Amino acid sequence: MLEKNQLFTAQIEDITSEGSGVCRIDGFTVFVPDTAIGDVVSIKIVKVLKSYAYGIIDKLITPSEDRIENDCLYYKKCGGCVFRHISYEAECRTKDSIVRNAFKRIGGIELEFESFISAEETSCYRNKAQYPVAMSEGKAVCGFFAPRSHRIVSLTDCALQPTQFRDILETVLDYINDKRISAYNEASHTGIVRHIYIRKGAHSGEIMLCIVVRKDISRQLSGLCRTAAEKFPDIKSIVMNINPDKTNVILGKKCVTLYGNDTISDIMCGNTVEISPLSFYQVNTIQAERLYAKALEYASPGKDDIIADLYCGAGTIGLSMAKSAGKIIGIEIVPQAVENARKNSRINDISNTEFYCGDAGAVFEDLRKNGCSPDIIVIDPPRKGCSEDTIKAIAKASPEKIVMISCNPATAARDAKMLADYGYTAVKAAGADLFPRTKHVECVVLMSKNKA
Repeated sequence: MLEKNQLFTAQIEDITSEGSGVCRIDGFTVFVPDTAIGDVVSIKIVKVLKSYAYGIIDKLITPSEDRIENDCLYYKKCGGCVFRHISYEAECRTKDSIVRNAFKRIGGIELEFESFISAEETSCYRNKAQYPVAMSEGKAVCGFFAPRSHRIVSLTDCALQPTQFRDILETVLDYINDKRISAYNEASHTGIVRHIYIRKGAHSGEIMLCIVVRKDISRQLSGLCRTAAEKFPDIKSIVMNINPDKTNVILGKKCVTLYGNDTISDIMCGNTVEISPLSFYQVNTIQAERLYAKALEYASPGKDDIIADLYCGAGTIGLSMAKSAGKIIGIEIVPQAVENARKNSRINDISNTEFYCGDAGAVFEDLRKNGCSPDIIVIDPPRKGCSEDTIKAIAKASPEKIVMISCNPATAARDAKMLADYGYTAVKAAGADLFPRTKHVECVVLMSKNKA
């Protein structure tokens, strides 16, 4: 039995989906952050549970060949990235392994894995950032939450964000502090400014600045609009989002446009898309285009095929397939995203689309009962995966193919296993890195209906 504060020497054998190294000591699995496969380390045990333990590096004895110098000042404080201490090639091998292992261990599924879709750019790739705001030493600061806490690590310069975001953040913070507008206090549910939220069109360069507040402060923000618009010509929209609830959900339901347009525009897979503050839009545009291209390849629709796009967001996946298919039917629960999807169809002169607002499973079941019989179903669910009702509705529709895009290989494997019980075979899959240097990895899976 291991005990807290004991020291052991061990070699790291694997990496978890959370980015921690794995070694084994006296039959115990020990998880050690900031390690690489092949590291020989002296480990200090910090927590012992029934069948596994947690440790930290006491001394790096022999470094792995995968190790590199960390290039971020905030790396160990912020927790947003977990792979800055290893090469990008090693990170991709790890993420590819995470996807493969999920389908093998969770889904119990054997299928063909295609080449991992790695990223060409590993820095400044995000088109969206949401920074919590808090008071520190009498001033408003922003940054990111430290791991497993709600303590903000104060920073304005993140290696994953466009450099413009830093300058915009500093301008907003200067204004907030100059006007003595208070930051939100999560514990007491007091204060005003909750988050600073920025979006940027990767191809268009258009920027949206969104200030998330507890209550309406339109008048107090009028000066910020003038300052930001003059200083940053790429800002095409400044929005105040009002979230009055005591919750850790970032955005409220009400948006008030203070300057410019309600939305910004970008290009995704050759289509112009309008993005609102509440729209889902992949944060790495270039990699999303490559992921969607793989999804289209898997779907391979015919010119008369009907595609149902569940959890469609602003319609970007369905629109990327519309020119190859007969009809696209999109379903999304966020009303603003549905409006964006409809508008995106109009501005791209795409007429073979229909978009519905509501729960994916419930709306699709209603459509199925009214005669909707898609040849292909595309699903891109949230991290928690598909609901059981959605899986049942998909199975009842009996499409020839299902293409699943997922930001969580574990729930993708679980859902693929459920669909296998309804007569579908996972044919092939590919992992894709949309979030370099972080623990997150996407995958796309093709499932085909078994022939009787």
